[in-house]
Amino acid sequence: MVPRAQRQPHHSHRHGHRRRGVGAVRDTLTLLSLPLLAVLAVPAAFAGGGTRRWFGGRAESQRAEAQAAKDDAAAAFYELDTAQRDLRISIETIAAVDATPAARRAVTDFEALGRRIDEVSHQYISAVDAHDLDRDDLEASAASRARGELTTAKNELGRVKQDLDHFADGLGPLLGKAETQLARLAPAVERARQALLAASNALDAARGAGLEADDLAARLAALGPELTRLNQGAGQHGVPQTLDRAERVIREAESVRTEAERLPERAAEIGHRLVSLRTRAQALTTRTEQVEPVLSELRRRFTVACWQDLQAVPDQATESVRQAERKLAEAQTARDEQRWPDATALLSTVRALLNSTDDAVSAAGDRLRQLNAVQKDPQQEIERTRFAIRDAQRLAMTGRNTPDPQHARPLDDSVARLERAITMLEGRHPDYWHFLTETEAVRQTVAGVVTRIREERGATH
Repeated sequence: MVPRAQRQPHHSHRHGHRRRGVGAVRDTLTLLSLPLLAVLAVPAAFAGGGTRRWFGGRAESQRAEAQAAKDDAAAAFYELDTAQRDLRISIETIAAVDATPAARRAVTDFEALGRRIDEVSHQYISAVDAHDLDRDDLEASAASRARGELTTAKNELGRVKQDLDHFADGLGPLLGKAETQLARLAPAVERARQALLAASNALDAARGAGLEADDLAARLAALGPELTRLNQGAGQHGVPQTLDRAERVIREAESVRTEAERLPERAAEIGHRLVSLRTRAQALTTRTEQVEPVLSELRRRFTVACWQDLQAVPDQATESVRQAERKLAEAQTARDEQRWPDATALLSTVRALLNSTDDAVSAAGDRLRQLNAVQKDPQQEIERTRFAIRDAQRLAMTGRNTPDPQHARPLDDSVARLERAITMLEGRHPDYWHFLTETEAVRQTVAGVVTRIREERGATH
């Protein structure tokens, strides 16, 4: 498209013809609407100060046809000019919002159409300038040439107008997308401002409750430059970029507001967790002291294999509790200094330490109970395991004459493994713990076979 500064004189020429063409049409319509006597009374309308000589016949007929062609060309020229102006607004809207290849191609195509419009407009203006249809001595041949050139100009203007209309019809999706984004712009910017205001108010309320919230204040302050850019507008930063910026500001401001509103509750929660974990650490200290008597009984009544993996439990438990208490002290300091993330992380570490210590301390007592039970009645553990095997065997035979070898083999191996475990109970010092670990392993193997059978049959139905 020709730059605006270069086209200005050209437009003035085109618009001069607009006034001339529209004025001629308006004068003609006015004269046609006047009574005959009034028309005869204003001969100056036909010639500048004098009376035009009237030529009859062919010359006047050609002059009238040429004038009609001139009026038609003028109408086509201004229709094209108006359509181009209207479409330029749409193109500028798309260019401001959309940076996709399709949008850039639309801008390029519109510029190409603009060059064609300039060409046919120049052809039209040249045809108008070349012929003075108001001359008294206009010959029929000159009028005929004028009519032909003006008709050609009108037809060219009409063809370009059709191409422009077709191009405009194809802009629908791009223009709809651009207008949708523009419609979102003002509400999005306003939501961002309101989100920042709400975050600021929540932060003030938290500070009013004696909570410093320095980290939240820093996050909110970091949004200041973003608000400045939003206030500068999409004209400076672009519509898509401004929409993205508004969404980021909304998300971050709402996060700050939510955390600020929850801060008093979070502070109270950390205080409760400190008390709870401190109580739990004290209880574990007492329980750790009871592990050694349990180990003494295990050593006295059962073989080394039944308890040697528990030998380190008392020392490990004592050290873990001691470490948990140190972390609790650090968490208390972080709480007092309102370093909430640090306090939360330290409390999570304390909880993990106490959980692992609890499991280790419980393992000694659980071991003694299990060994007591199997020493008193090993048959209960044996029957429990045999039942699991038989149940799996029945499932493997359901709907079959012979079991699938993939299922039968591990079940047969489990039977043999159970029998070997039973023989471990013979002798003067049975290894009850090994017996228990073997029966547990057999049940796990059987459970795996059952799961595979059900999955395979579920897949076939």
